[in-house]
Amino acid sequence: MHPSSAIVLCCTVLAAPARLSAQSGPPMPDYHIYAGSLHAHTAYTWSHGEQFAKGECAGIVTYAPNPAGPLSYQWSDGYVKAKTGGCPGIYVINSAQIPAPGMIVKPDWEKYQGPPSEHFRRARAAAYDFYAVTDHSQEAAFQPVSENNPAWLKVKQEAAAATGPGFVAIAGYEHSENDGPRGQGHLNVFNSSGMLNALAPGVDLPAFYKWLETAAPNGDGPVVAAFNHPGPDQYQSFAYRTPKVTDILTLLELINSNNKIHYQAFLNALDKGWKISPICGNDNHGYSGIARQTSRTFVLATAKTNAAILEAMKSRRTYASLDNNIQCRYTVNGRPMGSTLDRPPVLKFDILINDPDASNPKDKITRIDIVKDGGVVVQTHTPITPANSVRWTPEIHDATTHYYFVRVWNAGGGDAPGADPANPIAWLAPVWTGR
Repeated sequence: MHPSSAIVLCCTVLAAPARLSAQSGPPMPDYHIYAGSLHAHTAYTWSHGEQFAKGECAGIVTYAPNPAGPLSYQWSDGYVKAKTGGCPGIYVINSAQIPAPGMIVKPDWEKYQGPPSEHFRRARAAAYDFYAVTDHSQEAAFQPVSENNPAWLKVKQEAAAATGPGFVAIAGYEHSENDGPRGQGHLNVFNSSGMLNALAPGVDLPAFYKWLETAAPNGDGPVVAAFNHPGPDQYQSFAYRTPKVTDILTLLELINSNNKIHYQAFLNALDKGWKISPICGNDNHGYSGIARQTSRTFVLATAKTNAAILEAMKSRRTYASLDNNIQCRYTVNGRPMGSTLDRPPVLKFDILINDPDASNPKDKITRIDIVKDGGVVVQTHTPITPANSVRWTPEIHDATTHYYFVRVWNAGGGDAPGADPANPIAWLAPVWTGR
């Protein structure tokens, strides 16, 4: 069992209770903290990944109808990453993404990449509480896209088979909008019955959002979506938001690939009105990242079940951390992170941070911030003596702010490569004031 699995919101190593005595509304459930990853690619992402030998081909070339002549087709540069050597690494032919002929599969490629079932098996062995596979919907295996596409059915079936006591496997897909005229950016969709090919004609971001509003769930739990590895101004500067899609697209990948931080995009999305909570995605295109990468998404859920973890994701009870087992939770006026309050003039925070690695001085907590609109730091708590367990209960009087969130530092800067104690290691879900 993962170290996080036995810790609940109202029972902590600190002597003080985790709930505020002046809690409003119904009693808060006992939230367990579970750790996992929400972004991974299996062998169904066959266009690229650890199954291929490294080469100098990195561009992408598309074959699609010629806008100037509807009866003719043409090759053109698509969304080129770093094209060298005069050859592409990926072809897109009529919205299906495949490897270019010059790409070489490793003779022992199955040691490095394989089906969702093997990803889930290795994630469980590496003590993940949950793990989502999110292959690109434009991959050749998923064409034509439908709820009953054989490859997509297999992903959903293998996720269901891998889920059981101690581990939750989540079926999802990555909606990779690379060349849309009305915004670009990748998004993950979790627990949908169907999928949408982001490269199909007419499927831009507004079209995707409309589809997402009506997407049916795949069994227990809601459909949930996330912004992936976002640039500060992607998604047409986070445009096209509607109230309905805001309640589905509730997450943003603040940490990607173990140590890439997308903090400015997080702030920009919040300031545009998106009610998003931070997560981490390994974004591994093979097995190697499962055991190697140490950053995690954490959820505060009532149980380790598919429905409960998806509900925590939809309700924005998440945080992203460069440390693989730090325990974070907080309430404002008795309501958990991710909540929307009713415009209170006084906000009473109860913040509890604990790292179970008491023997490691690098895991001692050195600083906690409360941040509001625009990334402004409202208050900072620096323990006189860094400690593995810190509780902070500040009170803020404010009648104008829209959101607050908490971020955490420790003495070592986290577990990921390039750890720097001058930077935060965890970002916790906001609380919205209701203004």
